[in-house]
Amino acid sequence: MEKPPNSSHQIGGGIWWPALVATVVKLLLIPAYRSTDFEVHRNWLAITHSLPLSRWYSDTTSQWTLDYPPFFAYFEKFLSFFASRVDPTMTHLHHGLNYASERTILFQRLSVTLSDSILVYSAYRLTRNRNFSSFERFLIWALVIWSPGLFIVDHLHFQYNGFLLGMLLLSISFLEEGKDLVGGFFFAVLLCFKHLFAVAAPVYVVYLFRHYCRGGLVKGFGRLVLIGSVVLVVFTAAYGPFLYYGQMQEVLRRMFPFGRGLCHAYWAPNFWVFYIMLDKFLAFLLVKLGFNIQAPKASFTGGLVGDSSPFAVLPTITPLITFITVLLAMSPCLVKAWRNPQPRMVSKWVSYAYTCGFLFGWHVHEKASLHFVIPLASTALKSMEDAKHYFFLSIVSFYSLFPLLFEAQEYPIKVVLLLLHAVLMFFGFSLRFPARSATTAGALVKGRDNSSETPAFHIGWFGKSYLFGLLFVEIWGQFLHRMKLVLYLEADVEQAEIQNYTMGRLVLAKLRALLISILMGAGVFLGTRRGGARVGSIPQHFKDEGVIHGSASSADYRGTITRMLLHVAVRIDFCYVFVPVSETAELG
Repeated sequence: MEKPPNSSHQIGGGIWWPALVATVVKLLLIPAYRSTDFEVHRNWLAITHSLPLSRWYSDTTSQWTLDYPPFFAYFEKFLSFFASRVDPTMTHLHHGLNYASERTILFQRLSVTLSDSILVYSAYRLTRNRNFSSFERFLIWALVIWSPGLFIVDHLHFQYNGFLLGMLLLSISFLEEGKDLVGGFFFAVLLCFKHLFAVAAPVYVVYLFRHYCRGGLVKGFGRLVLIGSVVLVVFTAAYGPFLYYGQMQEVLRRMFPFGRGLCHAYWAPNFWVFYIMLDKFLAFLLVKLGFNIQAPKASFTGGLVGDSSPFAVLPTITPLITFITVLLAMSPCLVKAWRNPQPRMVSKWVSYAYTCGFLFGWHVHEKASLHFVIPLASTALKSMEDAKHYFFLSIVSFYSLFPLLFEAQEYPIKVVLLLLHAVLMFFGFSLRFPARSATTAGALVKGRDNSSETPAFHIGWFGKSYLFGLLFVEIWGQFLHRMKLVLYLEADVEQAEIQNYTMGRLVLAKLRALLISILMGAGVFLGTRRGGARVGSIPQHFKDEGVIHGSASSADYRGTITRMLLHVAVRIDFCYVFVPVSETAELG
């Protein structure tokens, strides 16, 4: 196979055109859907621009309070200098609430795109000194830079994961080169940007202690003091000003809001989903058997502090329990790092640690899967097994992000992004691991040719079955479950004519919706969504188009609605179903 070029200039030159293609796609996504995280980061621009540092972590003007570590707050402060000149209202603490002018949208979108240059450089650096062919190097660049997860989360949903993951890859690249002090420095900086990356801290501590702090008692102790001093300087630069102003308690309270509950508002498909499902099942069963069980409300969190439900039957899970569980799950990796600290294994160990955090952590965000999928891309070409593992894991991970984009106009985008990613991986891995002829022991037995062929890249029957299961879930969720359902609740309604629906048909439609919600709840077993069904409010997008806005439990529809489509939002696995009923409806 072709050897890598000797010139680092040649290597660096090849990465810019994949980066350029990614940039063009990001620019095309500027006017697309954006989540409330867009307003979150706009508000952080306003906080850091309008208030003194001593009030950053205590301001409650908006519900979207600053809850990232200080380096990210400094980053927002840096951006606010430019933002205030692009559109001053954007950085106004009060007038800027829920503000989204064209200039604001363009500025914030471009800030994410430009910050991704760190990810591009880290992808280049991570492959620079590895014995890769130009094709292998390009494939890794494409898997990282063209990641559909980053497109979905950063450039549609809106966040800044790209440059944060870039710093993680930078840290890993320095560790692989044997530059442990620099690698530890970048990881410490990363923790001061986003503390959720601290899940991999045990791996770093064990690896650096065993790999960097070696060479005898005196030399090892000296290195321990040196790397400890580097970390201390980084954390002092981040938290020192807030310690000076007596704000550390506020900072820590914002960064670790344990009152938000075990699960995030959009549950990550992890171990605790099964735990919650078991608790609900046991509560239902015991009530049927005559036991007095105080069943909690349906949602185990609303995403806000204090808005979470207790368990009905099973023991309540605390942050300490999840912390211990994560460490226990991570222990095999830590043992290996202690016994044989190999630089070439750092990427796998870090990815494994983040996988443990995703599966067993407290209040895990669904987007946390990026923390282990992106670093694993750099190891995908080491062997057939690594390629199979990455192929399977990346598709499932990115598919689990689909519900973040629930509007119809973004549906083709996320599907195309995932399909292109899957096709790129399949053909790339097939070229890297082609079928090879091999001769079995004994070569020729009884005059018969016993030569066999090692198969090309494949994921096995289990992987295929699992992925086809995801396909079935998607087809079912998007197409097969659609129904005509009218939901109309009015406390003092005397009569209502909505097409030709009779009360019997309405009841039947509701029963069908309930049945489908139960069936879709099984989606979690395929590792896709959190399962369950809730009747949710119709998104703002549909309100702007003249559609009724409100939740089913508080609907108060009066008067005549003319030439307006009445829709019902049945949220099944975070999929909204909008069913047109009539163009004219007399209500009340």
